[in-house]
Amino acid sequence: MSTTKKVTSVILGSAMAASLVGAVGMAGPAFAQEDNMEKCFGVSLAGKNDCAAGPGTTCAGTSKVDFQGNAWTLVPAGLCENSEFWGKVLPGDRTGSLTAIDRDMV
Repeated sequence: MSTTKKVTSVILGSAMAASLVGAVGMAGPAFAQEDNMEKCFGVSLAGKNDCAAGPGTTCAGTSKVDFQGNAWTLVPAGLCENSEFWGKVLPGDRTGSLTAIDRDMV
């Protein structure tokens, strides 16, 4: 893994963890609180999506490239389309989407 990819992974992971802790508190795992979560497409690192990474994949952990547009990850409700947040953690002009997007496809 390249240094850039490692740094991006650490930044994205840290930002996601901080937002999840803030959204669900310390009461338990974020995924136990799915009422307050939404599917966010285009923000997962390769192999780190929660599910449904489009044709040719099966489920969790099957996305092939970073930020694959048809792979999603659960994030706190309201965070997915927050371009200010994603602008700080994703490279380029990428943001999340509540629907699959045609970007960074295999």
